[in-house]
Amino acid sequence: MNLLLLKQLSILSVIAGAFVGLIATIPFLFWLSMLVIMFWISAFILVYLKQNNFIGIINVREGSILGALIGFVSFLAFSLAFIPISSLLGLIFKSYSLDVLRFFMNDFGSFIVLLLLVISIAGLSALFNGFTGLIVAYLYELITGLKKENNDNNSIDFTIE
Repeated sequence: MNLLLLKQLSILSVIAGAFVGLIATIPFLFWLSMLVIMFWISAFILVYLKQNNFIGIINVREGSILGALIGFVSFLAFSLAFIPISSLLGLIFKSYSLDVLRFFMNDFGSFIVLLLLVISIAGLSALFNGFTGLIVAYLYELITGLKKENNDNNSIDFTIE
């Protein structure tokens, strides 16, 4: 397991997710930012990492794993940035459509429902971004013509011990 790559992906995913969460507070950009965070954020981050030579040759399996990791972490950061800011804006401008927390903070059970909702949508984001990461890795293989050899020394496989 390459810990440096995991740290880089986590930091970039948190920064990108929080940035998209800040942009999502603008009402007419909300749906566009939701599309970006659900489908395309892993493609942007993987292309950025490939352009700056932070990652080498990855195969489609590794692209899928990295995309899923990026999607999950970035959606959690998106939620941590969007929900408090939209609730604060809803309290300031007295808009009930922006105030997400007013609906979910009636009691502790509603807060648990909010957490479960965020985690399940983050799982969906991981699924979609995993597929996008697979496509990005496949396109890089197709364009460059370089395939990664099955060598254990170059692998970024994740093992849970």
